[in-house]
Amino acid sequence: MNSNKKESISLEESLDILVDKLKSTKNENVLYYKSDENSTQMQKALLNFFSLYGSVLTRGSLRGNASILALEEGRESTTNPPVEKLLNSDVVIVWGANINKGSYLFDLIKNKKIVTIDPIKTDIAKQSNIHMQINPKTDHELALLFTRFAHMQDLEDNEFIDEFGSGADWFFDISRNRPVVSYEATTGIPLSQVNDFFDLIENKSVAILIGNGIQRYFESVQIVRCIDSFAAYMGYHKKEGSGVWNLNNPSSGYKNPFEIKEKNKKVSIANVDFSSYELVFIHNSNPLVAAPNTKKVIEGLQKSFVVYFGEILNESCEYADLIIQTTPFSDRKDIKLSYYEKEFKTINEISNKSADTISDYDLTDYLFKNFDFEKLKNEDEIISYYKNTEVEYEELETFNFIEEVEIEPLYKEKNNNNFYLVTSKNKNDSISNPRNNFVYLNSSTNFKESDLVNISSKYGSAEFIVKIDDDIKENCAFFNLENKNLNYLTSDLEDESSFSAMYQEVLVEIELS
Repeated sequence: MNSNKKESISLEESLDILVDKLKSTKNENVLYYKSDENSTQMQKALLNFFSLYGSVLTRGSLRGNASILALEEGRESTTNPPVEKLLNSDVVIVWGANINKGSYLFDLIKNKKIVTIDPIKTDIAKQSNIHMQINPKTDHELALLFTRFAHMQDLEDNEFIDEFGSGADWFFDISRNRPVVSYEATTGIPLSQVNDFFDLIENKSVAILIGNGIQRYFESVQIVRCIDSFAAYMGYHKKEGSGVWNLNNPSSGYKNPFEIKEKNKKVSIANVDFSSYELVFIHNSNPLVAAPNTKKVIEGLQKSFVVYFGEILNESCEYADLIIQTTPFSDRKDIKLSYYEKEFKTINEISNKSADTISDYDLTDYLFKNFDFEKLKNEDEIISYYKNTEVEYEELETFNFIEEVEIEPLYKEKNNNNFYLVTSKNKNDSISNPRNNFVYLNSSTNFKESDLVNISSKYGSAEFIVKIDDDIKENCAFFNLENKNLNYLTSDLEDESSFSAMYQEVLVEIELS
């Protein structure tokens, strides 16, 4: 399959081929593959079809679902606090989030007191009053250290703990089961900086923004729960101008207007075996670059009939047998939701249709008719739902502190000859050239600009070009998430709880090529 010879055919011919392949293939041999990046709400229509059709679906996330599950376990809700609370905060803690200069969220918080916790000196870190350049996968230890300091300085919110908290004593016991000074060595954060942190936040309203950087490990759910439990220990969930925001779940609080069956077989998106399916339908995704274990992805796609449906042609199209292009977002009825403010929506009601393209909704409607499914919900009705629905923040009624922490730290395997692998959406010139092959290293590593290096992990190896950047912590190797060779180094194992990818659960060695 996947012949290198491609020929152009009409949209009508493409749709005929798609319907024929779907009707001639057993539904259990069809995989619907849709990652969660850059998703608009009308894209859920196709999930509606494949759910009713009976194909295999994916579960989990490539971006990270740990925060969603962690917040559900802690406070039984994933709805973010109202944006007004963020606007009224005195101090904002940006924890593992890459908030780029010039973005809406950056402009929203740039004039506040800011603490950034990140191994990379990001745009927001450079704007911060305090930047804690933490060692990767020690965020839970820092949250426990904060809890210990809060208790020593009598800053915990006993009123909140007594009224809403369950398991607070167990959580605090975890924080005091080792000497305070030991945290300094493992996290890389000086105790003096922790003192500065508490000087900044004492008697202040504090907002914590949780990003993706802490959600790329095996025990990410536990890591997020430790941070959320520290926030609860301080009473932030109930204080004015305080709270915890998850920057990873724009649909929280909205009902899915499309019908989704729960009986479909699901496989983890982190370790999909594409070769197990006769037909793979890739929806606006690029597993060849975005999914872990690139070698396995290529081998699997080569053995399947691959349909790619998306707006932008990408590397995965090289292995596609049929390509159908989506109508651009600007030319179709669709909705984008904000990751942090429920009232911030981009809603298109344009009905212009680009030639030889078809919208997600129209393709779903076409397939519904060809398979004699019950009529798809009206497009305008769905647009109206999002336009007129204001998500209500669910007031906290109880909080469950994490009572047991079992996290295997990476620093146990770390030595002077290897590096923590760190990823993010972009870094500097990666924005204009996201498919670059750069590894960003601190100048203290003794590698030089433009060195060609071979980087290896226990999962594989690949060649990269060095970019020297002292914004990177000395013991880290930074990669753009869309680096074309990154996922030759990463594991396709899923995390312990949320069936999600864990790109950073790896140490790498670097040698000159």
